[in-house]
Amino acid sequence: MGFFSKLFGGGGDGESAAPSAEAIEYKGFEIQPAARRQGGQWLTAGVIRKEVDGEMREHSFLRADTHASQKDADDFALVKGRQIIDEQGDRLFKT
Repeated sequence: MGFFSKLFGGGGDGESAAPSAEAIEYKGFEIQPAARRQGGQWLTAGVIRKEVDGEMREHSFLRADTHASQKDADDFALVKGRQIIDEQGDRLFKT
């Protein structure tokens, strides 16, 4: 399996886990943690959603940060999601 397939959820150890944490609202956005298992560790990953012009938009993110538990990875995904929103805001969905 290629590098990009693993990175973006093409199966194997990098496969996405079912959301294990509640999505939160932050500044009009929704952040959904979605940790991914890699070997014996968990990668920070999540999805940021917002309705824009009547259409639900999504931005997925995946970080190289590893954690010993899925909960730790999900908790950190909320931190990273807030940071992304603070830095980019609505520009996240500009085409």
